[in-house]
Amino acid sequence: MKSIIVNIGTVNPTKIAAVKEAFSLYKEFSNVKFIPIKVHSKVSDQPIKLKDTIKGARNRAKDSFKNCDYSIGLESGLFKIKEANTGYMDICIAVIYDGKRYYMGFGPALEFPKLVIRDILEKGMNSTDSFYHRGYTTKKNVGYEEGIIGVLSRNILSRKEYHKYSIIMALVQLINKRMYL
Repeated sequence: MKSIIVNIGTVNPTKIAAVKEAFSLYKEFSNVKFIPIKVHSKVSDQPIKLKDTIKGARNRAKDSFKNCDYSIGLESGLFKIKEANTGYMDICIAVIYDGKRYYMGFGPALEFPKLVIRDILEKGMNSTDSFYHRGYTTKKNVGYEEGIIGVLSRNILSRKEYHKYSIIMALVQLINKRMYL
């Protein structure tokens, strides 16, 4: 049986683990070889618009599509929502690309503390740097471990799990292709 090759547009271990775990839930992907590829999102380090977060995930998926069956891009970013206390929510977006078509999924969203939003908007910091600067974490690279969601949820939800849901939402279209023609 030929392996399905899935390129992952990141070298972040938590995102790679999320992709592997999400794909492993489906029998269609029981024989997959995953290849992490370092690509840039071509958007800011901290997207603050939904369209930029989507664009970053699509760019990662497209730019990692080389000698594979599928590629996947993951991006987290903020989007405006007036009903939120800070006016912004953070969301994970996954995009799977098959060389012709994009399959997109959104994960859960959460609100960051007001001081973090202020650091992002006024100082141009990314959320990880803000959390470290503010003393909310002692880990400079928390995004490569439990993530900000791990810090805020007291490790009830990890960054891997946070991203996994967006990947599953993108896979829904892929495993049900005929319904989405």
